[in-house]
Amino acid sequence: MAEALFNAAAPPGWRAGSAGTEPAAVVRPEAVAVMAEAGLDISAQRPKALSDVLGPDVALVVGLCAEEACPVVPGATMEHWPLPNPAGRELAFYREIRDELRRRVGDLITTLR
Repeated sequence: MAEALFNAAAPPGWRAGSAGTEPAAVVRPEAVAVMAEAGLDISAQRPKALSDVLGPDVALVVGLCAEEACPVVPGATMEHWPLPNPAGRELAFYREIRDELRRRVGDLITTLR
């Protein structure tokens, strides 16, 4: 969700890629649904491992780790947003996480401009 929210409003030269330490097999349908409510289609996305998205051009890593330890990426600026994983929760909780991510992404983008 954070990737789509960031990329929808990204300043020039910035692009987000989302990954996890233990990616699921598919994007949760609840996430797809609440993002569609926000006008963003993430239905074609797939969960990725950190090794799939990390490269020499990564300047900023935002860890959404609340239940587990966030990875450290040498050479990248790190932000930590400890938000709970909504997996297995009600759709309303996914909406709360989406809205909090939208707020934090907006705040972050204002610092990147």
